[in-house]
Amino acid sequence: MNRTSRRPARVLAAVAAAVTCLGLLTACGEDSASKDKPAAGADASAGFPVSLTNAWGKTEVKKKPVKVATVSDGDTAIALALGIVPVITPDVEDGAKIPEYKQRAIDKLGAGKLKTYDDTDGTAYEAIAAEAPDVILGMNTWEMDADYAKLQPIAPVVTFTDKAHADTLTWQDRLKTAAKALGLSAKADEVIAANEKATADAAAAHPEFKGKTYTYTVVHPEQISFMSYAAQDPGVFEKLGFTKTDKAKNYAPDKNAVSLENLDQLDADVLLVTYPFGDRGVISATELESNKLFQSLNAVKTKHFTVIPSDNSLSSAIAYPDPLSAAWVVEQLTPLLAKAAAGQ
Repeated sequence: MNRTSRRPARVLAAVAAAVTCLGLLTACGEDSASKDKPAAGADASAGFPVSLTNAWGKTEVKKKPVKVATVSDGDTAIALALGIVPVITPDVEDGAKIPEYKQRAIDKLGAGKLKTYDDTDGTAYEAIAAEAPDVILGMNTWEMDADYAKLQPIAPVVTFTDKAHADTLTWQDRLKTAAKALGLSAKADEVIAANEKATADAAAAHPEFKGKTYTYTVVHPEQISFMSYAAQDPGVFEKLGFTKTDKAKNYAPDKNAVSLENLDQLDADVLLVTYPFGDRGVISATELESNKLFQSLNAVKTKHFTVIPSDNSLSSAIAYPDPLSAAWVVEQLTPLLAKAAAGQ
């Protein structure tokens, strides 16, 4: 749940209102001038040059960047959270409505509409080069192994230090690395603190969550997936007080399929299921929820079961957390969890 690359916006519909994120953006945003000059700091050269080792070599940022390009939605989120309007980003929405927490950040920065490139065939190197960026953020992409050699001649590429980090790095660590290259480490700390406070406040308001077990299940096109497996980093559910079930040890990132014959593996104090692929899922919501074994689960019988909506991008934001969506996820998820915990 800590992967923040090109999220499946083409599969998921637009997002609903985001109340908490508005408060977060007050702490994170800059004015519209952020896209035209270096971010806050009396001396724009302070702390530079910056040298960062990455999995493909070394990134040297000689002076505080002004023009920042991004190669994934997660990188765009990092830039916006730090108060920077990217000079160009991938068109991940592909004509769909921009998620509200992202739109609020754009509006806060007075950016109007972001300039995008068509990413249907991958990263558009020529479009990025045409914007003459000072740096390129690539902290959240699966494609850097192929992209780095073509992006590096355009501008310094800020990316992860180990190829495995494409899947394992937390959004906080991605944010910190990007912020170091941008001369905005203090701003990154503010963003992280604001998100942590939103989660801590929600957990404190719902002490009934503490110690309850949960299972989070995603219906993918190929399988029903047990996503709260033992090796999964503690995500928003556990930060709110929930714990994994003892069945979590039976599953891993590369072994998380649940067959219809083993639906009993899903049982927990609170069961959460999401259908982000709609009718492209391996089984429909009606078919799964009318299955006799599923209906026999204690969580289902006692109404400690809820569906995480995907039509407002919540399930996607849970799977791909970033500094813009994290507080909004807590805001949207907490009432659902409260009802499930109460059996309502």
